[in-house]
Amino acid sequence: MRLLDSILHAFSGPGIADVKVDCAKLPAFRAEHFPDAGPKPWLDDDRWHQRLASLPSEHAELCRKWATDGYIVLPKLVPDALLDEAWLAYEEAVQRGKIILPGDLASDDDKLPGRCLNPHKRVSRFCKVAKHPDLMTWLKLLLGHPAKLLQTIASHKGSQQSAHSDSIHMTTYPLGYLAASWIAFEDIHPDSGPLEFYPGSHRLPYVFSHSLRIPEDGLKTDGYGPYRARYEPFVRKLVEEHGLKPKLFEARKGDALIWHANLLHGGSPRRNLQLTRKALVGHYFANRAFVYHDLSAKSSRQQYFDGCLVP
Repeated sequence: MRLLDSILHAFSGPGIADVKVDCAKLPAFRAEHFPDAGPKPWLDDDRWHQRLASLPSEHAELCRKWATDGYIVLPKLVPDALLDEAWLAYEEAVQRGKIILPGDLASDDDKLPGRCLNPHKRVSRFCKVAKHPDLMTWLKLLLGHPAKLLQTIASHKGSQQSAHSDSIHMTTYPLGYLAASWIAFEDIHPDSGPLEFYPGSHRLPYVFSHSLRIPEDGLKTDGYGPYRARYEPFVRKLVEEHGLKPKLFEARKGDALIWHANLLHGGSPRRNLQLTRKALVGHYFANRAFVYHDLSAKSSRQQYFDGCLVP
C-alpha cells in the first residue's frame, strides 16, 4: 500500500472547490445554495479510465469497480484480534452505562439493542478500527485526497433501513467527496438482514431536499416525516425505473465494504430476529471539502466531526 502514496500526488491538487464559497454568508446549508461547481472526484470524472495506467494492476481493478459500480470489497482488512478487542470494550462500556443503547425493537421477539452513533468517541479501540491504516489509504486513493473521519455507527443487528444515498444526510461541496465503510465484526448470516446496496446507482443524479419540497426546518418541526413521505418513495421509484438490482454484503469477519457518497443502500429484512449482525460503519470526507447535512440545513462538522480518542 505504500506505493500508493507516491501515486496519489498525481491525483491530489492544491485545493478542491473550483468556486470558493463564504459559507458564513449562505442563508442555509442546503444544496441549492451552493454553486454547481467542481471539480468532480477523479473516479467520477469522465476521463477516470485514462489515469488507471499509473496504478498497480490490483489497485487499478478496484478503482475501475468503484468508478463503474460505486463500491469495493476488501476481504479480511481488519484483524480478528482488533475486532474482538474493540467489541469487548464496546460491550463493557454499555454494561457500565457509559453508552446507553436504544431499544429500537422490531417486535416482541427482538431482544437486540439498537444502534449507537459515534461510539468511537467513547471507545478508543473503535478509532483504531475506523482509522485502520489500510482503510485510510484506500479512502485517500478513491477520494483523491486524504480522508477524515466524520462519524461512526455501531450496530448489533440489521437496520432494515430503506434505500437511500448518504448525500442527503452528509453532503459535500463539491459533490462526491464522501465515502463510507462497513466493517463486519463477525461472519454475517443471510437471515440477519445484511447490508443491501444497488451497484451502479451512484451514477444517478444526486437527490436533495429542495427538489422534493422538503422545507429547511422540516427536520426540526416534523422530524423524519417529510423524508419518509417524499424522499423514500422517490428512491423506490428510481430503483424501479432504472431496473436496479440489489446486492447483499454477506461479509466474513474482518471484511470491509467501501461505498460511494451517492450509492443507494439500506438494510435488507431481518428474517431471523435472534441473529446478530455486528458491524461498524464509518463516514469519511475528503480534506478541505465542506460537509453539511442537507436534510437539516446544518453543518455536519458542527454535529459530528471526528472526536477520535486516538490519532
